[in-house]
Amino acid sequence: MSHSESHGRTTLADYRVALSTPQARRPLVASLLARLPIAMIGISALLYVQHETGSFADAGLVSASALVGVAVGSVVQGRIIDRLGPTRPLLVVSGLFVVAMVALVLAIEAHAPVGMLVAFAAAIGVFEPMTGSASRALWGRLVPPGPALDAAFSYEAISMEVFFILGPGLAGVLIAAPWPGTGLVLGAACMVTGAVLFALSPAVRAWGPNPRADGRLLGALASPGMRTLAIAALGFGMVIGFVEVAVPAAAERAGNITLGGVLLSLWSVSSVGFGVAYSLRPWPRTMPVRVPVLLALFGALVALLAVPSSIWGLALAMLAAGALITPQSTTHSTAIEVVAPKDSAAEAFGWVLTAITLGLAFGQSVSGYLVEHSGPPAAFLSAAAGALVLAGVVWLLRGTIRPPAGVGTAEPTRIPT
Repeated sequence: MSHSESHGRTTLADYRVALSTPQARRPLVASLLARLPIAMIGISALLYVQHETGSFADAGLVSASALVGVAVGSVVQGRIIDRLGPTRPLLVVSGLFVVAMVALVLAIEAHAPVGMLVAFAAAIGVFEPMTGSASRALWGRLVPPGPALDAAFSYEAISMEVFFILGPGLAGVLIAAPWPGTGLVLGAACMVTGAVLFALSPAVRAWGPNPRADGRLLGALASPGMRTLAIAALGFGMVIGFVEVAVPAAAERAGNITLGGVLLSLWSVSSVGFGVAYSLRPWPRTMPVRVPVLLALFGALVALLAVPSSIWGLALAMLAAGALITPQSTTHSTAIEVVAPKDSAAEAFGWVLTAITLGLAFGQSVSGYLVEHSGPPAAFLSAAAGALVLAGVVWLLRGTIRPPAGVGTAEPTRIPT
């Protein structure tokens, strides 16, 4: 079995090799700071708008519009980063992100119409600095292909889950602060600071323009395997979107809305713990089978969230369902190396982020409606049904998860040490 078929089996020594790469240290720390509030900003916006409007449906629409903006911005920024390098694009969008965030906060405080909140939230998403895409693509320039690079991609996914542990919990706590917009503003400040530091680090500034970057309309998505991977990522994001609205709603019905963020953090706890073990011995072994199977199992575990009648039971179910979050994130990141055309790593990851955020947006908006009209269990069951349907589609298309015909796979130029 070739490495391109199995993927992702690593050792702890491989993690040490990747993370101890000298040129990676400064961008590594900066990217941690930039990505820390990724989950915090979305949940903070959701809770902030719900606090001011009293409606989970309106809050879900605003949060979903920000995710739609991220879906658009991630691909556009990824393509620009592949062509120009990350430094200038990240600095420009960081400034625009600050302007959009100020506009949204002022609109929420002024109790502006929901349509205006939706528009400003979409702008925030479009201009959210895509440090994650650049960070993920940078590893391919600093670490040679092989187990150490797989470990670097696993680290990216696992570290992201750490942020999903901290983000919702911080958002849930800060919504009780004297000003309910505290979490949103702190998250934005953290994200912009990290993005600027990452953009100005020596290894990132050495990443120069690349005239060979794919200029086709669809770019990396022209690869059939990328389209299949995007469907899997869409299902993954959709399930999370349903749960991110239904769980706070369940907490509110239990009389303590601040528990919503804590409950969301629980499934990230099991995700990180299981994710490390999974990266050492991934299953199923072949990537074309692994992608649909993990999505189907995730949907089945989320269906169990509809069963408990108490917060404690829901907490246990969240721990079980969370075990399959990091394995999917790692699988998506590693699969990009197989299916993406050469010199398109940042854009390819942008398409994965786009699919995930579109799924999040759909899940949050539909879940907001379902929890108000039918209750949280209906949202959990709908999420599971959608995941199983999309997993079936990916299973039928699994043969496309291979290097695109006639072109090289993503293989960026390494930055000299």
